[in-house]
Amino acid sequence: MKYLLTSAGIKNRSIHNALLDLLGKPIADCSALCIPTAGYGHPLSGPGRAWNFISGKEPQCPMCELGWKSLGVLELTALPSIDKKRWVGWVRQADVLLVNGGDAVYLGHWMRQSGLADLLPSLDKTVWVGLSAGSMVMTPRVGEEFVESKPSITGDDITLGVVDFSIFPHVDHLICRRTPWRPQRDGRPVSEVRHTRSTIKPPLRSWMASLRSYPKDIGNGLRGDETWQGVLPNAGKCYV
Repeated sequence: MKYLLTSAGIKNRSIHNALLDLLGKPIADCSALCIPTAGYGHPLSGPGRAWNFISGKEPQCPMCELGWKSLGVLELTALPSIDKKRWVGWVRQADVLLVNGGDAVYLGHWMRQSGLADLLPSLDKTVWVGLSAGSMVMTPRVGEEFVESKPSITGDDITLGVVDFSIFPHVDHLICRRTPWRPQRDGRPVSEVRHTRSTIKPPLRSWMASLRSYPKDIGNGLRGDETWQGVLPNAGKCYV
């Protein structure tokens, strides 16, 4: 699978170009499924915010309103009650999954419960576009300050660990803390950095405090004016 992990959607030209690079074709030729699930786990969200995301009425977080060829809704909490052969077909036919923000731990729980998490490694050509929690769910941990519902649905802050770095969005810099990359067998590094613009919301003090308490073995960070591009050992191509 290919990943575009954003703080607030397709906010600028560089992020838009990264999306086109991952899709490999115009947006107007792509079918999309949007996943609003994370919003239901957030105490400040709910049905209204989910509808705004689905209907493309979130001007600060452009995702669903980009002009997709087709757009459907994939609600993860409903999948356990549906024949797996049906919904797996829906996912495989989609070019892109658009994943809303909210509570990353709640989202990760339902990705596991629904079976979507197990399906992701087989989706070689599909693009995952995350917004806030929709991006953070792919990391190993989110930090206690980013668990929106307390206690969390799982009792901890552990998420999927598809990528081996953690993301702290919505601060003055988009901070990506990651472990040192293991070289490929031929000795070449597996990642590179591309400098582009980013649009990040102002800092929140409580979230900045979480960075001070985060485990010390996570590694170095990237500045907020960078989009990181890499080939992840277990995750395919990724932009942050």
